[in-house]
Amino acid sequence: MDQTALSRIADALERMAPAPLTTPNFSSAPAYVWHVAPDRLEPVEQVNRVDLSLLVGIDRSRDTLLDNTRRFAAGLPANNALLWGARGMGKSSLVKAVHGHVQVSYPELKLVELQREDLPSVGRLLNHLRAAPYRFMLFCDDLSFSHDDQHYKSLKAVLDGGIEGRPENVVFYATSNRRHLMPRDMIENERSSAISPSEATEEKVSLSDRFGLWLGFHPCSQDEYLEMIRGYCAAFNLKPDLDVLRAEAIEWQATRGARSGRVAWQFFTDLAGRHGVRLG
Repeated sequence: MDQTALSRIADALERMAPAPLTTPNFSSAPAYVWHVAPDRLEPVEQVNRVDLSLLVGIDRSRDTLLDNTRRFAAGLPANNALLWGARGMGKSSLVKAVHGHVQVSYPELKLVELQREDLPSVGRLLNHLRAAPYRFMLFCDDLSFSHDDQHYKSLKAVLDGGIEGRPENVVFYATSNRRHLMPRDMIENERSSAISPSEATEEKVSLSDRFGLWLGFHPCSQDEYLEMIRGYCAAFNLKPDLDVLRAEAIEWQATRGARSGRVAWQFFTDLAGRHGVRLG
């Protein structure tokens, strides 16, 4: 094959290759979603979140995460945070609500969502965030790992790994149903079959130890569940009969077999629809 043909092939391949990502204008939106193939940061003009005041029953976690985020936004030292625990108790809602609350005073604070399956690309993402004159809450929702999952190794670059370390203008918040980010039965199986049980799962289990803040979320009581619904009613100026509201709310959670902030919101969505109240 002559040199001219090789040059044509090289030119064609270059045209087919995606252009390298240019760092976006971060002043255009409050939040971004990271995508790969090709790499890009897509702006989110309107973040799907609720007001911080509507999150009931998680006061300690709310205050801790809010204080940590305010310090980070102000350029002070702050910890990465793992929000773990019961499903539907407001872990991801809290992250988004805290961002919205703090950004009022610190508009340079941006929220960047990273999908768990895109963790291997996190190094490339950090390179773009490191150079920007903004501060970033990097957020990964529903983070967990299976026994053959190697994505957790990429996460260490965000937490404290690598010679470059975590960029000073990035903090990492993750939510998970698991405190140690991996199934308990997997931990026990590896320990029971390992030559050195104490070291068998150390690398994976220690990943959660790299988060400076562990914030636990536990199932709510019936009183907290009803308080959430009353708070939603007050926020949207809905004034149902309180006795009827209580009976319907209890019946709703009984049919779902669970009580949580998510179930409370689902009931309120149904209630608002029946009363002709728009939530948008």
